[in-house]
Amino acid sequence: MKASELQDLLITSLVRTRGGTRRQWRIAIGPVKVRDRATHPHCNWSVSPSGSAAEISAIERLLDDVRLSQPFVTAG
Repeated sequence: MKASELQDLLITSLVRTRGGTRRQWRIAIGPVKVRDRATHPHCNWSVSPSGSAAEISAIERLLDDVRLSQPFVTAG
């Protein structure tokens, strides 16, 4: 999976479960940063969520679940 596909997956999940717009969640999630698998062997991607406390909490809960099923992504 590519980083952009992962970001779309996160946004779609949040719109379905929490409501709001795709634009709102795209801004709150921010870009997916892809790390080197040599230095990050368990999960090579991260995001830096922003927004309200409720938005950040929703994003962090989703990230915990998604990291289990998609620990590695490629750039793009």
